[in-house]
Amino acid sequence: MGLSYLSGFGNEHVSEAVEGALPKGRNSPQQAPLGLYAEQISGTAFTQPRAVNRRTWLYRITPSAKHPPFRRVPDGLLRTAPFTNAVTGPNRLRWDPIALPDAPTDFVDGLFTIGGNGDALTHAGIGVHWYRADTSMTDRYFVNADGEFLIVPQLGDLHLHTELGRLRVAPGEIAVVPRGIRFRVEVTGPVRGYICENYGAPFTLPERGPIGSNGLANERDFLAPTAAYEEGARDVQVVQKFGGTLWAADYDHSPLDVVAWHGSHTPYKYDLANFMAIGTISHDHPDPSIFTVLTSPTDSPGLANADFVIFPPRWLVGENTFRPPWYHRNIMSEFMGLVRGVYDAKAEGFLPGGASLHNSFTSHGPDADTYARASTAELVPQKLDDTLAFMFESRWIIRLTEHAASSPTLQPDYDAVWNGLRPHFTRP
Repeated sequence: MGLSYLSGFGNEHVSEAVEGALPKGRNSPQQAPLGLYAEQISGTAFTQPRAVNRRTWLYRITPSAKHPPFRRVPDGLLRTAPFTNAVTGPNRLRWDPIALPDAPTDFVDGLFTIGGNGDALTHAGIGVHWYRADTSMTDRYFVNADGEFLIVPQLGDLHLHTELGRLRVAPGEIAVVPRGIRFRVEVTGPVRGYICENYGAPFTLPERGPIGSNGLANERDFLAPTAAYEEGARDVQVVQKFGGTLWAADYDHSPLDVVAWHGSHTPYKYDLANFMAIGTISHDHPDPSIFTVLTSPTDSPGLANADFVIFPPRWLVGENTFRPPWYHRNIMSEFMGLVRGVYDAKAEGFLPGGASLHNSFTSHGPDADTYARASTAELVPQKLDDTLAFMFESRWIIRLTEHAASSPTLQPDYDAVWNGLRPHFTRP
């Protein structure tokens, strides 16, 4: 059965799975309709400006307060900032794709933290993770109090069952599950992908500035779920990520029992094929910021806690221009992944499902083979077609976990891709 969605980014959406479940004209009547309980979830402080305030009213069968105490459970390979155990140097790093599970593994058990920055307890920074799974969460649920999850599938579809409804997300799409929203993940085969766990301000759309009123990601293409609920008494487990550790409690009912809701603190999905890429129609390769889909802002204008940037299919037409990304050193740290195809700055070795990390002021750019081709190519209009790379970019150094720094998928010879670069300086 196809799923229905509500269109628009940051909208005050309204949805009810049963007609008459939403109260009229007020949020918390003395008795909510249909014997439901009214409950508000706030994703921002109550007094934040209306433009950034996010909250949703839920009308549910059982209040979320009804549960026994949580107990500590193993964290597996999931870690949270601050990351202090592994020494992070200035070296460029690249990993082959993480292996798929060789034993039944659900979404939570398959989380693998690569690294991150900031401090989740102070709502600053990000965590960078892989996920891999082959088993659905049926009687198990997850909720993250530390940050929101930006999920980038690379292999296989995810069926996200959340408190506010259902999202189906395929490679080429993304999903964002806000902080505090309970969900479970169903799969129909092996899946793999990436997660940016955003501890900071919720992701929003970047300002367009001189671009004007159109372009990049359009609000109408973001899709929120419609209300859908799970009912009935049964034993389930809810796993909560809280303060950097995992906790679990055994409920006697599903936490996804929301029959109706209205608000702006909602999960959403986005098809990256809808992104309107902006590029040069004269000369020079523009800054990659023009490919920003979502941003987590800070109090310093233009200095992001995190940016989500994509490199989608697009035309290259620059005249007298080296068309791949130029060689560069940035104050921002760049974690890159590849969903499909080939990234235009790396001829080989950067594989779908793999990743690279170029930290603050780490020199990087096209490998030797790419430079050789791009610097001598005939500059006819060129379509980059079968490709989709992305970047989690952050203002702080991304520090590694011990298991990422010692992973067998970490390529020991990554620096060698630049060994073929030779001086071409010619005196006049």
